[in-house]
Amino acid sequence: MASPRKAREYALQMLYQWELARAEPARIESTFWKAARASEGTRLLANALFEGAAADCAAADQMIARHAQHWRLERIAAIDRSILRLAVHELRRGDTPPKAVINEALELARKFSDVGATGFINGVLDAIYQSLRESPDEPSPP
Repeated sequence: MASPRKAREYALQMLYQWELARAEPARIESTFWKAARASEGTRLLANALFEGAAADCAAADQMIARHAQHWRLERIAAIDRSILRLAVHELRRGDTPPKAVINEALELARKFSDVGATGFINGVLDAIYQSLRESPDEPSPP
């Protein structure tokens, strides 16, 4: 049985590795799963979230930059960018309730980032969620 929370953690870890190495997602996955252990369902979900977030990266970065007031994207910590990219991907995909996506992103921030990151991530994701609600026709990534 797939564990969505664990799948998000794994997807975040792969996304962070991808952020640093910019290797092909398949290569990141191959290397990652040599060390990590998970059920098949959790692995499949983690890979889908990672691949989707990596593919949506440019569109997610535009949204993050637009809603992270007074912050340039490159000044945001790499782990926080990865958390935001993963959450934006899920918000845009629409399979998970938005409040759950935001809550899960905050849990990831509590576990993997520093104390001050949760407020920042919450503010950015709330602004992105509101913009998606107001303008649902926002273009999807290619």
